[in-house]
Amino acid sequence: MITGSAFIGEEERVGGASFQAWDPAAGEPLDPPFRESGATDVEDACAFAAAAAPDFAALPPSQRAAFLEAVGEEILALGDTLILRAMQETALPRARLESERGRTVGQLAYLARVLRDGTLYDATLDSAQPARVPLPRPDLRRHHLAVGPVAVFGASNFPLAFSVAGGDTAAAFAAGCPVVVKGHPAHPGTGELVARAIIKARRRCALQPGVFAYLPGAQAALGAALVADARIQAVGFTGSRTAGVALMKVAAQRAQPIPVFAEMSSVNPVFLFPGAAHRRGEELAKAYVASLALGAGQFCTNPGILIGVGNADFDAFVSFATTALQAVPAQPMLSAGIAGNYARGLAALRARTTVTELGRGAEATAPNRCRAALLAVEADDLLADAGVREEVFGAASVIVRAGTIEDFARIARQLEGQLTATLLYDEDDIPAVARLMPELERRAGRLLGNAWPTGVEVADAMVHGGPYPATSDGRSSSVGALAVERFLRPVCYQNLDARLLPPAVQDANPWRLPRRTDGLWQPAPTTESSP
Repeated sequence: MITGSAFIGEEERVGGASFQAWDPAAGEPLDPPFRESGATDVEDACAFAAAAAPDFAALPPSQRAAFLEAVGEEILALGDTLILRAMQETALPRARLESERGRTVGQLAYLARVLRDGTLYDATLDSAQPARVPLPRPDLRRHHLAVGPVAVFGASNFPLAFSVAGGDTAAAFAAGCPVVVKGHPAHPGTGELVARAIIKARRRCALQPGVFAYLPGAQAALGAALVADARIQAVGFTGSRTAGVALMKVAAQRAQPIPVFAEMSSVNPVFLFPGAAHRRGEELAKAYVASLALGAGQFCTNPGILIGVGNADFDAFVSFATTALQAVPAQPMLSAGIAGNYARGLAALRARTTVTELGRGAEATAPNRCRAALLAVEADDLLADAGVREEVFGAASVIVRAGTIEDFARIARQLEGQLTATLLYDEDDIPAVARLMPELERRAGRLLGNAWPTGVEVADAMVHGGPYPATSDGRSSSVGALAVERFLRPVCYQNLDARLLPPAVQDANPWRLPRRTDGLWQPAPTTESSP
């Protein structure tokens, strides 16, 4: 049942100012009205989170792992109720949402496994050396500790995998941090259902009420108040550059500045090398359009720019891509706001005198539809105009005609930080690819070879991040085991009495963690029962 409530402690708050959910495909409002959370809600949610933080951080890894798994189980138990509501609020198809639910539950289970293997603690012991000359070495022990309460902002384009129980929340829970979620106003019913699932899991695991809170709201002031609260120690955000930068400023102006891990803006450049264009031009053109148009282009890894060397093979590739694009139907976007931003961004690109429109997808016959677009520009004009290099969130991409292969590096040097950079090449292109890679390594978090950037695997080696403005901190990732490290900090214990040491660095190793002792890696001790 959806009531439009906020969830703080054990309380379900209703009433007061409200906002409406909308069906973007039909352009119609959805019931019920949702509560607009305010300053008192932020104060109370953060107070509960701060009270719960020490005990939650001190839990053995197996108990937090069990909580993550319980959250996944409760999400699955929602069944079609969750999928149908998400379909209404986002206009995303059932298959996409069922897949996203699987990813959401899968990444919770994945981080539970990461917790159980113990490597997140990075437990390290350096034994005392009292006889060392000229100075003795003290006893030193280090592990990673939860930073404290984390504010998480739900994403518009992934109502499950990057929202209430998505990657940021799962990573914060895995680190031992209570989470206060600011739900996204475009899918508040979906958010409430998932929030209820988390609360059920928390109660099943007998955790304190402050471990999780959910604050619905459509006002920017709510997010600013949450980040400004002194008890919040880190922020996870996925959304626009404008909103992300605004939160970063709030966090930086606090008496105690805190990190904001914001995923914001990326055009994900694709470099088409001559050999690949010559041998696989038609195949690659069709795959390019498929990646571009997937989900109405509403992916942070959408290929927004493609660069190739202008010749007959490149011209053929462009022709194949333009033909394929014309068959792309106009797809509903996630909200009227996103559809409006897409239309304005595309209009601004088309208005530039250096930009040529190559083709459009099928006409829109209903509200809030994304009509796909391909545009073209010469390399020199792209380099001269930063506006052409800006992201248009949706199924629009700019094809860049370079004069020579050397232009690839010139273009790469002018690009802002990116989530991804894609290299399409054949065997004879490899020397040129190798020359370009150092430039791309400095500008992207993930480099792909002969694949398309849409789609992010949840795995140990994954990096879903990149230099600004792809993210606010290019040293981090919002996907994979690295995501948890954003919400941990190292603490060293020097010459402390053994009775005062936390379990991760005690000689007895009660949590049976893998550890590094005096420079040597020691695997986790075997045991018949997990800690």
